[in-house]
Amino acid sequence: METGSISNDELVGGFDAFLTIESGQTYRWTRSDGAIYAGRQNPDAWYELAIDGEVVRARPTETGLKWRSTTDADPILRRRLRLDDDLERIVAAAPDDPLLQEAYAAHRGLRLVTDPPFGTLIAFICSSQMRVERIHRMVTTLAREYGTELEFDGHTYYDFPTPEQLATATEAELRDLGLGYRAPYVVETARMVADGVAHPEDARELPYEEAREYLTRFVGVGDKVADCVLLFSLGFDEAVPLDTWIKTAIADYYPDCDRGNYAKTSRAIRERFGGTDAGYAQTYVFHHLRTGAATTEPVE
Repeated sequence: METGSISNDELVGGFDAFLTIESGQTYRWTRSDGAIYAGRQNPDAWYELAIDGEVVRARPTETGLKWRSTTDADPILRRRLRLDDDLERIVAAAPDDPLLQEAYAAHRGLRLVTDPPFGTLIAFICSSQMRVERIHRMVTTLAREYGTELEFDGHTYYDFPTPEQLATATEAELRDLGLGYRAPYVVETARMVADGVAHPEDARELPYEEAREYLTRFVGVGDKVADCVLLFSLGFDEAVPLDTWIKTAIADYYPDCDRGNYAKTSRAIRERFGGTDAGYAQTYVFHHLRTGAATTEPVE
């Protein structure tokens, strides 16, 4: 076992583990009290992640982020939770917009995540018409049924399955696990990656809109899911997934950004949200609206 900590002094702009991990960006983490996505914090609970054959347990303290792991978890935590992002710069550079500024003020310390592309792709294929807690259960179930079992600190964890592991699943099995109509999408996408037909990682070096188009070749992936994969796993911080909450924000606060189709509306809201860091703006506004915290009045 290895242990360590990351000091608050290193986290420019702060870090809130609850907001970051439980804001609907990532479904790979579990919580030692079993209450992830229950809507309440527990300062004594550990956030737990099985990834790439390693297990990381992390818990915020008054002085920073404490961790215990099968390996040196410092680089894993910094990468996966974007701990080296300069939140002060991002907030200072944000457009002077009432809703966005309210969201940044209300949820300071919320950071974007970076998850592995294949797992992110599968998670957001499962996300269609699902609440975040249901998506998390699906992802956790896939890990338990098809992933690699890992033992650490007296507990059993499950790494998310590789494409080859998940490709062994059948549609019937996944339907029995509660994936419903998403089952064939997950099976076919896993087989595409396992067979070398395409891989979400291949989108990383493409220009943004070409990358989004590339990802839609996977079964069950439209523009919104593709944008989620780009934002939460491939480093496209300008991506703004047009999900239900962002569509609500556009209708209520930015109606001039509605251009009648996904591509044009996406360009308009990205520009309104500041371009390069528009994905950060999206994540804050998404969480702000989803939690019912907004007090800014919609435009007339």
